[in-house]
This record gives sequence, C-alpha cells and structure tokens, in this order.
Amino acid sequence: MRRVLAGLLAVTAWVSPARADLALSSNDAHTILDNGAQVAPPEAAADTLSIIDLAASPPSIRATLDVPGSVVGPPMAVAVAKDESFAIVTSATKADPAGPAGISPDSRVSVIDLTATPPQVVQTLQAEAGATTVRIAPDGTLALVANRFAGTLSVFTIDGRRLTPAGTVAVGPKSMPSGIAFTADGKAALVTRNGDHMVQVLDIDGTVVTLGARQITTGVAPYTIDVTADGTMAAVGNMGRGDGDADTVSLIDLTAQPFRTVQTISVGRSPEGLKWSPDGKFLAVGTQEGTTKPAGNPFRADRGRLALYALADKQLKPVAEAPIGRWSQGIAFSRDGRTVLVQNMVERTIQVFRWDGTKLWAGTSLEIGAGPAAIATARP
Repeated sequence: MRRVLAGLLAVTAWVSPARADLALSSNDAHTILDNGAQVAPPEAAADTLSIIDLAASPPSIRATLDVPGSVVGPPMAVAVAKDESFAIVTSATKADPAGPAGISPDSRVSVIDLTATPPQVVQTLQAEAGATTVRIAPDGTLALVANRFAGTLSVFTIDGRRLTPAGTVAVGPKSMPSGIAFTADGKAALVTRNGDHMVQVLDIDGTVVTLGARQITTGVAPYTIDVTADGTMAAVGNMGRGDGDADTVSLIDLTAQPFRTVQTISVGRSPEGLKWSPDGKFLAVGTQEGTTKPAGNPFRADRGRLALYALADKQLKPVAEAPIGRWSQGIAFSRDGRTVLVQNMVERTIQVFRWDGTKLWAGTSLEIGAGPAAIATARP
C-alpha cells in the first residue's frame, strides 16, 4: 500500500512539461541478483517508469507510472522525443513463473504521452524477443529497436506520437544486436553486435533500413553505444568476457569515410554505463567492477566506479572518478551538463553527482523502489 500511495502522490503533482529538463528511468521490478544470478523475486511487482526533473535542485521524481521494462540489454531501453512530448520504452524480459529463474523473453514496446496529466501509456506494440535499446531518428520520423534474442531490428515510423510497424531487419542469429546510435543526418546508424564482436553500419533511406557493407572492429562484446550531439564521434563500451580482466571503450570517428575506430582504451571492468555530456566534451563511463559476482568470487567488488574522460583531438583522457553502487546501469546528464545521474540496480537508487568539468561531488540519491535499468533524456 505504501508503494501505491507514493505513486499516486507523485502523479497528482505532475505538471505537463514545457521544454523542461527531464530524465526518464525505466525500472525493472521483476529481476534481482541472487548470489550473482539474475532471478525473479518471490513476489514480482510491476515494472515502472520514473520521470525525473533535472531542472530542480536537487533533482526530484515528478511522476512514476507502471510501464514494462527490463535490465537485460544496454541501459538505453528508453527514448525521449526532442520536445519531451512522448517517450518509448522497451522490455526485453518479463516475470514468468514458468520461465527459467521466473523470467522469460519479452517484446513489448510502450509509448508514453508526457503531455497528459498525469503521463500515461497510450500505445503498446510488439517488437521481437529481447526488445532492448530504442532510438529515435534525428528528424523524429523513425524509431529502431534492437531485438537482442531474436537477432533482428524492428523498424517503426512515428507520426503524431504514434508508432506504426514498418518492417524488420535481420542482423544475424548469433549477432545479439544491443546498442543503437543514429548519425546526425539520420542517413546511417550504428548497431553493436554483442554476440559476434563488431559494430554494424546501417544504411537508412527514408523508412528503408538495410545492413551496410561496413562492419567496424572495436573490442570484445561491444554493447552500449552513444554519439556526440554534433554527430562527430561515437563511443562504444566493450563488455569483454566478464572474467575479471580490464575491459575497454572505443572511439569511432564519424567524420571519416568510411567510419573507423581511432582509439580503444582500458577503463575497468564491465563498462555498461556510457554517456556523452551535452556539449560532447566529456564521456561518462560507469564500470561495474565485479559487483555482480557471487560471494567468494576472487573478482567480486563492493562498489562500481564512475569515471569522466575529456575528449580532445579524437582521444579520451581520464579526468575524474567517484565510487558508485552495485550492478550500475545507465547514465544521464542534465541539459547544462552539471548534474550526472547513475543508476544502481542492487541498491534500487539513482545516484546524483555535481560536475564542474574537473571534479565530481556526490549528492543525495533518489530512491526508486525498483531496479533502475535504463535512462534517457531528450538529448542525443
């Protein structure tokens, strides 16, 4: 009852945004870690979506509503329209008593009207198994969903805050497509092929999406991908084998033809969180550092790590770092780049940091009530 009442209080305080500064956190309530294994809790609650006001000081949760979501896949299973009028949330898994560990694949895609009072789900569609990262094209007319288990991409057209299925692109049965990022002109996109260790270039002509000839090498198990607001550079988190060794982040030069990797650096273990600052001058990387390992594992750690890297001359250099929670997921910046949010699945919190370009200061965390698994703002 306490959780339900809190949700009602949150939505009744909602005021429709008018170019606000919002971050949307998709929260998985049906998946927990049990000594290193992902399982369903004894009584799974509904997954939720938290709408966070980044313009407030400190940031605050303005509304929470029930929306299917999942921790499976990169923490970018949310996309927000440029005008903050609607959002898209995907769900790669769902609670299922008959499934392994109480969890089964999912394919739901939800559209949320952010102008409604309170915000509400206005459309539910199907992608394919393991629907994870969702991204909206720069002109707002197309959305792509990576179907991690199916080895495909789902294509949707967008008109008036409504999605219409527009086809499926086969990536490969062992590809495990995971992250998606559009180029600035919308004529191409990059997809991380986590299963066969490459980054696939997509060719886009209107609503026609096809596999391009170019496949880019970054590192082992490329996963989360993000592109600078000016569209010049992409960063890829390479998750490695999860065996205790240091993993990497790669930079892809999108001004070169063809696109190419220009730097790969060691960043720590399991760099799942990855986000460029709004001005493209800094890259935030969240490494899990063994926090998902079972008790007794020699690589287990009690804290993850947030690191900020400065971009100069197409190269990354470390600037600052701070400890974060366990099984960390997505990262988001405020519009002015001075606030950084980091999701922690185990603690069910979102950590809040202040950032001045040289140093990070930890603030009061936001209590979520479910595992924060993906996050997005209206910015690229």
